[in-house]
Amino acid sequence: MSLIRLRNIQVSFGGPAILENISLAIDAGERLCLLGRNGTGKSTLLKVISGEVKADVGDLEFKQSIKIAVLDQEPRGDLDGSIFDVVAMGLGENAKYLQDYHHALHNFTENHNDQTITELQRAQDQVDIHNAWQLNQQVEEVLSRMQLDGDADYASLSGGMKRRVLLAKALVIKPDILLLDEPTNHLDLNAILWLEEQLLNYKGALLFITHDRSFMRKLSTRIIELDRGSLTSYPGNYDTYLRRKAEALHAEEVSNAHFDKKLAQEEVWIRQGIKARRTRNEGRVRALEAMRSERSARRNLVGKVTMKAASAERSGKLVSEAENVCFDYDGKPLISGLTTTILRGDKIGIIGPNGAGKTTLLRLLLGDLKPTAGTIKNGTKLEVAYFDQFRAQLDDNASVIDNLSQGREFVEINGNRKHVIGYLQDFLFAPERARSPVSMLSGGERNRLLLAKLFSKPSNILVLDEPTNDLDIETLELLEELVMEYKGTVLVVSHDREFVNNVVTSTLVFEGDAKVNEYVGGYDDWLNYATERAQSETNAVKAAVVLKKSASQNVPQNKKQNNVKKLSYKDQRELDALPAKIEAFEQQVEALQKQMADNKFYQKEKKEIQKVQEQLIEAEAGLSHCYRRWEELE
Repeated sequence: MSLIRLRNIQVSFGGPAILENISLAIDAGERLCLLGRNGTGKSTLLKVISGEVKADVGDLEFKQSIKIAVLDQEPRGDLDGSIFDVVAMGLGENAKYLQDYHHALHNFTENHNDQTITELQRAQDQVDIHNAWQLNQQVEEVLSRMQLDGDADYASLSGGMKRRVLLAKALVIKPDILLLDEPTNHLDLNAILWLEEQLLNYKGALLFITHDRSFMRKLSTRIIELDRGSLTSYPGNYDTYLRRKAEALHAEEVSNAHFDKKLAQEEVWIRQGIKARRTRNEGRVRALEAMRSERSARRNLVGKVTMKAASAERSGKLVSEAENVCFDYDGKPLISGLTTTILRGDKIGIIGPNGAGKTTLLRLLLGDLKPTAGTIKNGTKLEVAYFDQFRAQLDDNASVIDNLSQGREFVEINGNRKHVIGYLQDFLFAPERARSPVSMLSGGERNRLLLAKLFSKPSNILVLDEPTNDLDIETLELLEELVMEYKGTVLVVSHDREFVNNVVTSTLVFEGDAKVNEYVGGYDDWLNYATERAQSETNAVKAAVVLKKSASQNVPQNKKQNNVKKLSYKDQRELDALPAKIEAFEQQVEALQKQMADNKFYQKEKKEIQKVQEQLIEAEAGLSHCYRRWEELE
């Protein structure tokens, strides 16, 4: 039996139906990705399933005693207290008794006196009365698995850590189905990779909305798409969806063309029939009226964004040259010893965790900030168009038109004048929407408006600071095309791995300790290089150990005794046992690698594949530890 089944669900908010005759079944263990253009009703569908929105028409069937948890698109602002308090809220009514007990235990630990003892006893009694000890264990388990400090203050956390706490709050009840709305928004790469692993190991069903194509490819087992109020299911991965979607659109286009041709012929017939005959074929007339009704009810595809960037005069060949640049903030080094050269036409990606200093690096390279040490030389004729991730360039109180035009009636793109309304329609703003205040726009609409404003300004340097948040996939792919075809220089900060892979020619990566290193290619190229470098370092350690062993064997015995400090009995026993341990680990690694190299390996059950991969990671870690220990003891 399905966990959830929707039958002919319809939802509208006074206008055309957002959801129209939606039917969907979700089975245990499935991971469904919900796709659709901005504003098509994806979040509404999740709210219908969670019970937050009631359907106008249709039925919802749930498996008996089903548990549903929701991870919202944005962290709620009304949550406070410790991390333990927030996670325990996921348990519902019993949360208060656990929170009181946790606070009483913390107070008792900090200060032993009669009052704290009495408070702790009272809290324990309440937990006993409501049989909530098992629930307390559930909270402690999920805090441990998520690597969270239950006593830390929730309000002081970063956005990424708040998202981790809210996921723990959703998982604490061990839900049968987890609903996630844009879970990767505003997360850095490390947080996204961590979230992927958590969700891959999650045993229940998932229904999630995302525009992160790498995240989608990693997790989804089925893709469902909301398009013009209707829901279509595409079993398989994202690439299968793209192929089947293209086939469906082509078939729809052919069918609509045949229908429109027949309708035109019937319209000609009805006009000629009136002139030529007094009697008409009433059945054919009724059929024509039905065709007219069907044509008027047809919901055409939403148009695509049309993006063109206004070009300025070419900049000089040199855009920015940094020589041994350092930058400190409040005494803390953010960037140390950076040397790089950016030339006209380069497309540079900047990768790093939240708070590492990516935006600061952009401002340094553009000359907006002065380095603490080192020099930065900027080129000539630089015209910068800057996409700000916080959308500070938009005035919430002004209309969409006023934000773009600033009093102009026309915008000029590469010598072509276009009316402001027409230009905004290229970015999918209908005339009535263009007159709305910016405060009424969704996140995706705000990003489209900022892009429209950005591209109306002549530029030869395009700076994009987190441009992909809230953009639907079609708009994202069009932005990729524009960036790739852009004739000037591009600097882009993004946590969208596929976007970075597709548009950049090299990357600047924050790799800890204020070090920023440069690599050729995109995210995957950097990842491959990092993996190869780690392997090379391991091999170097092995070679050093072998050389040391060989050298020690060739040294005369009396010289060894003079130069080498004698090992303790325990260390000597450990050293004697290491060769056998290393040999065992090497054989285990070789066997596991041989097993994974078999073509049939990835046809096995997912659990079995993960088990072998984990064994290989543990064996390689054990081998590296043995080599390091051998080097220390030698």
